[in-house]
Amino acid sequence: MYIKNNVLSSIKNLANLERMTENIEPSLRFEIFRECQRTKARTGRMILVHHTVDTPVFMPVGTQGTLKGLLPQQLEELDCQIILGNTYHLGTRPGTNIMRKAGGLHKFMNWKRALLTDSGGFQMVSLLELAKITEEGVKFKSPYNESDCMLTPEHSIHIQNVIGADIMMQLDDVVKSTLTGPRLEEAMHRTTRWLDRCITAHKRPDEQSIFPIVQGGLDPKLRTESANQLINRKVNGYAVGGLSGGESKDDFWRMVHLSTNILPANKPRYLMGVGFATDLIICSALGIDMFDCVFPTRTARFGCALVRTGQISLRQVQYSKDMRPIDESCECSTCKTYTRAYLHHIVTVETVACHLLSVHNIAFQMKLMRDIRESIKEQRFPEFIQQYMLDVYPDKEYPPWIISALEAVNVTLL
Repeated sequence: MYIKNNVLSSIKNLANLERMTENIEPSLRFEIFRECQRTKARTGRMILVHHTVDTPVFMPVGTQGTLKGLLPQQLEELDCQIILGNTYHLGTRPGTNIMRKAGGLHKFMNWKRALLTDSGGFQMVSLLELAKITEEGVKFKSPYNESDCMLTPEHSIHIQNVIGADIMMQLDDVVKSTLTGPRLEEAMHRTTRWLDRCITAHKRPDEQSIFPIVQGGLDPKLRTESANQLINRKVNGYAVGGLSGGESKDDFWRMVHLSTNILPANKPRYLMGVGFATDLIICSALGIDMFDCVFPTRTARFGCALVRTGQISLRQVQYSKDMRPIDESCECSTCKTYTRAYLHHIVTVETVACHLLSVHNIAFQMKLMRDIRESIKEQRFPEFIQQYMLDVYPDKEYPPWIISALEAVNVTLL
């Protein structure tokens, strides 16, 4: 009798899930403008409730509802169309009561464009010593006051519904990217079960979209199974998770390639936690449409500026008398106004330096993505890749993983 009741309950839950997802409103529409004829890259746009987002897109991370060192209005001036907030941190502080009174995160932080919120699942790894994971959810000990907080799939979606982000991430069971064994398979299957609970708990499908997250670590069989499970759910886009966590670059690109081969071509694909320029270019070639990372603003706090050939550390004494801008071809306000010598004088000492370098680094990322989109649109993306890699590696000593990844999508470096 117990087994019979359990089966009936599962059938009932699936029926409810079908009813809730069969009439999803167009909270996200994805249009593909042009596809690269040699790689898997494509350029298009996501039409969201708050803003239209051109893809491929890099999304700066504003964990607490702010990018460190930048105002929302400055992000608009830098042509940033979508940013991230973190469900765990915002749900803990200031909390849903304040967020509800403010009318959601858009109004709370005065941001008029698109938002994506992480589910809080990543804290299972980053705050592992504070977390206990069960089938019900994740029990955290708050890093702010050591109080207990239970984050379930339902609670994660409730917080995100209050936040009001255009795109919400499902709560997933996150493990280290290099993990192997039974725990990896358990996390993959649990992620699918939690997705179904997230979809059932979602109260604003006409305004917000849930993205499920492909898991499975570095195991091709598990990652394939995860992706195939998720594409059976009626959602508006997908994320590739569980990477950029210490695995080799060769393992990294192969899992991205595998995932995008399975995920539907007519929906956006989001690779979580990726922000280095080379990775953005290669993973765009592998079919990814969305990226995020704290890298541009975090590296700014350490006095580093992004340039075509990588990055320069303005703390180094060689810049103390350098009267050139960071990048003579850059149109950002920092490069138009300040010299490397001045920035050398204030980096890691004055807080304004973080602001000035963050402006430049975000401008760099935005321009890189525009260049990627334009090259795809004009059917010269493979040539763009070849020239970019030659600029970064003028001696042509390309890392083997870059050669292999690009050969997989029909690009041979010069």
